[in-house]
Amino acid sequence: MSTNVFDTLMERGFIAQTTHEEKIRELLGNEKVTFYIGFDPTADSLHVGHLLQLIVMSHMQKAGHKPIALIGGGTAMVGDPSGRTDMRKMLTQEEINYNGSRFRDQMKGLVDFGEGRAIMVNNGDWLLNLNYVSFLREIGVHFSVNRMLSAECFKSRLERGLSFIEFNYMLMQSYDFLKLYQDYGCKMQLGGDDQWSNILGGVDLIRRVEGDEAYGMTFQLLTTSEGKKMGKTQSGAVWLDPSKTSPYDFYQYWRNVDDADVIKCLKLLTFIPMSEIEKMAQWKDAQINEAKKILAYEVTKIVHGEAEAQKAKEAAEALFGQGGSKESIPTVKISRDVLGEGMKVIDLLAETGLVPSKGEGRRLIQQGGLYVNENRVDSMDLIITAADFSDNEIMVRKGKKTFHRVVLE
Repeated sequence: MSTNVFDTLMERGFIAQTTHEEKIRELLGNEKVTFYIGFDPTADSLHVGHLLQLIVMSHMQKAGHKPIALIGGGTAMVGDPSGRTDMRKMLTQEEINYNGSRFRDQMKGLVDFGEGRAIMVNNGDWLLNLNYVSFLREIGVHFSVNRMLSAECFKSRLERGLSFIEFNYMLMQSYDFLKLYQDYGCKMQLGGDDQWSNILGGVDLIRRVEGDEAYGMTFQLLTTSEGKKMGKTQSGAVWLDPSKTSPYDFYQYWRNVDDADVIKCLKLLTFIPMSEIEKMAQWKDAQINEAKKILAYEVTKIVHGEAEAQKAKEAAEALFGQGGSKESIPTVKISRDVLGEGMKVIDLLAETGLVPSKGEGRRLIQQGGLYVNENRVDSMDLIITAADFSDNEIMVRKGKKTFHRVVLE
């Protein structure tokens, strides 16, 4: 007898809140359920926080349920106030459409959009041409302002100011759920726990308009053991797009998670069976590093494919003295003509793009975080010459773990 996907999600630590726990478990055990998760295209790539949602979608799909991936081409025009202390930057429709197209490409690696397996829709198709007065009469009439103001997503914003455009967001997302229920028989909305209020709005709207029961379930946000959101580095978010976060840097991010977070990440972000993860949970000291390598490899494989995961693994092993191929290490080139008789290290960093600006390079040196061939750089005026290149390359390290090869051509 196959395992109910609800039990799988519960065992792996995904579930935060449900509207009707027993009914949802029964439904997922007895029926093929159409469900949806929404993704607002506010950037041109999905990030690590979205990855958890896509993994859930994959678990559900493998259990026979049908995902709808909703691209928020309409809702992104307004901006979700959930989890925000300020208003989001307003995007143009062209930016939103471009971002949405990038999302679609990235999702295809994690969710099977083959014939009848999953659906992808854009809520801009029905939200952007709504008649406002008709929408207020048909949908707005079902919402109590008092109840909306008590919702967590609005409460935290009231003191600092909540714009009227954002106040509409809950109505629009609730309408999405109603529309998907009517058009596709979608009975369930899933999302991060910061979406709880919006999901409840949709469940309530379906009950009032259609007289039927719909369901909602939220997942734990991807946070560290200290409660901080994962997926942030000093240089910004950890993206799924390889041109924004290279597969090597992506691998290194997971390779370097805190010991306390490894098992949680293995449960949430890989498909490794729980029996194996439970064995790893008993590992101590040096073995924990092995668990981190497994985590890094598996998550990189899910997002970037097996070949890129293998290259990233070999690059890391080459750097940490376990053999492997140096060719996999992120590499930049500099010509002999540009290097000339020698170049200040700060200019070399800027020339090769290893730091976004010379100011950033100065800060790195002042903080003692820059190494060339494992020698710490203590002076802004250090000159790098051709003699520093062994076999036409030097190794530059930023901080503890970020390595780059600079090759002299």
